Amino acid sequence: MKFRCDHVHLRSRDAGAAASFYVAMFGARETGRVGGDPVQRVILDLGGLTVFIEQAAAEVHPAASTPCLGVEHIGLAVEDIEAALAELSGRGVKVRVGITDRGAGVRIAFLEGPDGALIEILERRAA
Repeated sequence: MKFRCDHVHLRSRDAGAAASFYVAMFGARETGRVGGDPVQRVILDLGGLTVFIEQAAAEVHPAASTPCLGVEHIGLAVEDIEAALAELSGRGVKVRVGITDRGAGVRIAFLEGPDGALIEILERRAA
């Protein structure tokens, strides 16, 4: 049996605003919407990954504090982590952890997205 990634599903207090964040900050492309006003789901293409952003009901609990068990963050590759981090922080994206060398040519940083979503940006260079 073979498996492939189909989508990542996020929930947000404001699905439209969350989708706008991923479009503006990471170049995601909106590919669809379900529902009217308010929108029930916004569908994005984020670097080839389908992301569903669902409008959360009032009783949905906030995200767990990280580090946590289960799905903890989404990782986005960049060519130049220093330039990417400067651009994103200049646009007001909250930096949770600055650039860290992880060895073997890997450098990472962590950002905060809508509703507390943790987003890693990483640069991989030939070691």
